[in-house]
Amino acid sequence: MASISWFSCLHIRPTASADNKGLSSSITAEHHKTRPQNSISSSLEQGHAVNRRQLILYTSTAAIAASSTVSNALALNDVSEDFSVYTDDENKFKIEIPQEWQSGTGESAGFKSLTAFYPKEQSNSNVSVVITGVGPDFTKMESFGKVEEFADTLVSGLDRSWKKPPGVAAKLIDCKSSKGFYFIEYTLQSPGESRKHLYSAIGMLTNGWYNRLYTVTGQYGDEETDKYASIIQKAVRSFKFI
Repeated sequence: MASISWFSCLHIRPTASADNKGLSSSITAEHHKTRPQNSISSSLEQGHAVNRRQLILYTSTAAIAASSTVSNALALNDVSEDFSVYTDDENKFKIEIPQEWQSGTGESAGFKSLTAFYPKEQSNSNVSVVITGVGPDFTKMESFGKVEEFADTLVSGLDRSWKKPPGVAAKLIDCKSSKGFYFIEYTLQSPGESRKHLYSAIGMLTNGWYNRLYTVTGQYGDEETDKYASIIQKAVRSFKFI
């Protein structure tokens, strides 16, 4: 997908515990000193104001690109139905993840933090938490507009089915606002490929100095719907600030 090619510098380091019995509580990251060429990521880093539409698309494509990178780079047996609570004290969030899933963390010039979770077995299904710094004008989710407007901006911005030849087809399935979060369900399908289902929860938090936008995205393909749909949606809905 051309719109996310600027994440090619991203590297994920797995942080699963040595005994493979659960998720590691430690957070490790690889820092990249190369300055991004993308104007949106540069503006975010420097605290400059950006267009609402740009920011919505930026954070959403970040989650898609990041989780795709993880699922392609790391693989390995069965997923347990039992869930564990993964807590990140530094970034102030917790999330329930299948106990036998692995985790990886990373950092890119485009956003503040990435944590991704994925099955040990080879799979395109995963859950990622992407944290992006936003300007002082964005103090709550309503700063981006109502959830319907936010969802429409996201999905229409990703859709390329109208091009000749057609590109990625994006379709909004559902959206709602609950307890300070926007929940958005949509699909993406590239020509000749199976359809991907994405379920996102987006919320905001301040650390006392600046505001952060948290984008939690789970994705799975049509062929893995029965196996992972309910697991991934439960994980995304379990996300909470601490």
